[in-house]
Amino acid sequence: MQEIKQKLKEIIINDLKLPGVKLEDIKDDSILFGGELGLDSLDAVELVVLVKKYFGVQIKDMDEGKEALRTINSLADFIHARMKGETGEQIDA
Repeated sequence: MQEIKQKLKEIIINDLKLPGVKLEDIKDDSILFGGELGLDSLDAVELVVLVKKYFGVQIKDMDEGKEALRTINSLADFIHARMKGETGEQIDA
């Protein structure tokens, strides 16, 4: 799970191009949108695409995205659960 959180932070910094933000600046429970990172709705759309690209996990709709994209913790939990699948078995991403 820690690897997922680390990768998410790297994606947010590098792919969403946040100059001056370091990995340690992003806390696992920091609010991603409307918080100190300054991420907006366009970043949310891009992050959904990046989650699919890097983890093979799709966020299907706004309701799902609203909960999943709250914090690094919630997004990592969402990705982890989807990668494990409903049965608890690992699914190739």
